[in-house]
Amino acid sequence: MTTPTASFADRTVARIGYGALQLERLHDRRRDAVALLRRAIELGVDHVDTAEFYGFGFANDVIREVLRAEDGVLVVTKVGAAPDPGGPLPLRLAQRPEQLRAGVEDNLRSLGVDRLPVVNLRRLDSGPGLRPEGDQVVDLDDQLAVMTALRDEGKIGAIGLSSVTIDGLRRALPAGIACVQNAYSLVSRDDEDMLELCAAEGIAWVPFFPLGGASPALPKATDEPAVHAVAETLGVTPSQVGLAWLLHRAPNVLLIPGTADAAHLEANMTVGEITLDPASLAALDAVESRSNEVPIG
Repeated sequence: MTTPTASFADRTVARIGYGALQLERLHDRRRDAVALLRRAIELGVDHVDTAEFYGFGFANDVIREVLRAEDGVLVVTKVGAAPDPGGPLPLRLAQRPEQLRAGVEDNLRSLGVDRLPVVNLRRLDSGPGLRPEGDQVVDLDDQLAVMTALRDEGKIGAIGLSSVTIDGLRRALPAGIACVQNAYSLVSRDDEDMLELCAAEGIAWVPFFPLGGASPALPKATDEPAVHAVAETLGVTPSQVGLAWLLHRAPNVLLIPGTADAAHLEANMTVGEITLDPASLAALDAVESRSNEVPIG
């Protein structure tokens, strides 16, 4: 199959990658998790998104087992949160500079590498999710200082941002930003201005919750009648239409859909072959963006 490509962190990668969060659903079926990731690479995935707190290190452990240097896969991880097995949520915030450094070290260790190609700073300033409180409220400049120091030390290659506001992105631009990961989908388009800024600056836009609905604060793209109508016309699924719309939205959009199912993985990988004609795009663009800023947790 032919997968479109785009520039990311001074590399050219397939625009459809894989988000490793869902690997934790296979925690008790490690062989299946390994086989699924291997299949993703066979299908052309060369961009994998992960974090130490995905499955309390399980995702990174599987990635370490499966990937080899010759696979040429860009592994992107993140810091700003840490595993919290005994807490009310599976993660806790880790926003302080020393915690960011510790997070990088944890990812280096669990992935078994000397350098992380891209590390996203998970800011949590926007979108659904937790908000920092107390000593977890840290100035962006202080965080960027430690991230750039880690880059200068050769421990990370490039810096990304996650759950950031457009003002935060503008402040961070002088540090050199490779990508932005924010919640964004057909039905949650609050960050249009930021997407445009990223496109202008050559920054990859990597939406999480690309179909919405993964939190109570987000509607589901697959609930939209327009999405179902386009899917029926094209003979594809509503989920595929929602992902295809993102690829059509801007050339710097990279997808990292996650799944624990091999058939679903293969369906995701064919999205790059879906062409949305002007009438279909117009119908999808007319869908109302209904996202809100209700935090969870």
